[in-house]
Amino acid sequence: MERIGDKQAGAVVADAPVPASSPGPTSRVPTRARPVSAGSVSGDLIEQLRVLEEMKSAITALQARVAVAFDLAQRAEQAEAGVPVSERGSGVGAQVALARRESPNRGSRLLGLAKALVLEMPRTLAALKSGQLNEWRATLLVKETACLSVEDRCAVDEELAPDTGTFEGKGDKAIVAAAKAAAYRRDPRSVVGRASRAAAERMVSLRPAPDTMTYLTALLPVAQGVAVYAALCQAADSARSSGDAGSGVVPTRGQVMADTLVERVTGTPGGILGINLDLVMTDRTLFQGDSEPARLKGYGIVPAEWAREIVGSGQAGQVHARTPDTELTVWLRRLYTAPASGELLSMDSKARLFPTRLRRFIETRDDTCRMPYCDAPIRHIDHVVPWRSGGKTNLANGAGLCEACNHTKENPGWTSKTVHADVRGGTHTLEISTPTGHSYQSKAPPLPGHRPSRT
Repeated sequence: MERIGDKQAGAVVADAPVPASSPGPTSRVPTRARPVSAGSVSGDLIEQLRVLEEMKSAITALQARVAVAFDLAQRAEQAEAGVPVSERGSGVGAQVALARRESPNRGSRLLGLAKALVLEMPRTLAALKSGQLNEWRATLLVKETACLSVEDRCAVDEELAPDTGTFEGKGDKAIVAAAKAAAYRRDPRSVVGRASRAAAERMVSLRPAPDTMTYLTALLPVAQGVAVYAALCQAADSARSSGDAGSGVVPTRGQVMADTLVERVTGTPGGILGINLDLVMTDRTLFQGDSEPARLKGYGIVPAEWAREIVGSGQAGQVHARTPDTELTVWLRRLYTAPASGELLSMDSKARLFPTRLRRFIETRDDTCRMPYCDAPIRHIDHVVPWRSGGKTNLANGAGLCEACNHTKENPGWTSKTVHADVRGGTHTLEISTPTGHSYQSKAPPLPGHRPSRT
């Protein structure tokens, strides 16, 4: 019998002896784990993780400096080109986003973070460079001091001094609390004003959830949000206390709250009486029970069985489907694809603006904004090659974009063109070039039934 240990490495010698041979099927497994040597493989791997994390923070700090330098260079070049002062810097955030493979909206936030760290919060930048903070926690510090003047923000940065280990071992909440307290001490009025301005940001949003569900989110002032939630809770408690003896199924409190919300907002039991669906599916899925999934505009991919249930088995045009409480009238717009490439068949127009049907065609093909890495909903249908430059008003030369990306591509130095446009050329592909000469491609998402070829 021998004992495992290495006094030079500082390891603790295990109490249990280790047998010379491997244990048999009836051998007893030790219940107490032996300490790992400081120079073991596991210890080295943990050290590598720590070093890599510090490298990530240092790289983020360097990215911030590069982004600010790029912004200054772009503004100088635009000034030489005669761009008005009010328009200088347009499109810089989008170029940062494309280089970092992020959405343009995210790129603008990253550029704002870089400017705040480099120009106004050098101590936080130093903490990021040394690995004391990561990018997310540096973002929290910048966000909580955004309402302050430049002088007050620099003072808070000096007071907290993250690079001295102030936030060592602290979590996100502790960092936010410290930054809020320091900001309030410096300028209480700005913090109060920020809270009053936040009410102007109230909104309702919708995003997909798994299993053909959605997240309906409302950002409300605290009083209104609490009042809405309390009303739903009261309605759910009242409904559950009265009960429904005939149904045999007792819904949960959350289910009743969700049903009450839908009925009170729409004013209709069950939520809706009719809906216009842009549901893209193959004829095999609709009529032959094929498992090829469909795509619902505004949501994304849906299972074939669910698509058949919602459409029903009617003729072309108006179709009926059943919901638990009422009959649902569905208007189904069938869209056909080319069998070889999976492209929607083309439409053309001589008009300056895209006709309604052609707009719907492009919206269905593109699904979301066609700017690379941007998943925002489509708000504008615009020409790839501008109409003033001879671009046609057709399917090949049309692209769906969000409002911000459509405005971005109109900045000086930005160009776009169609790489593949016809049914024989494959998936509709855009090539977008930035003022620095870099190019990025964007392919339309595959439609149901499309099978990409393999080599």
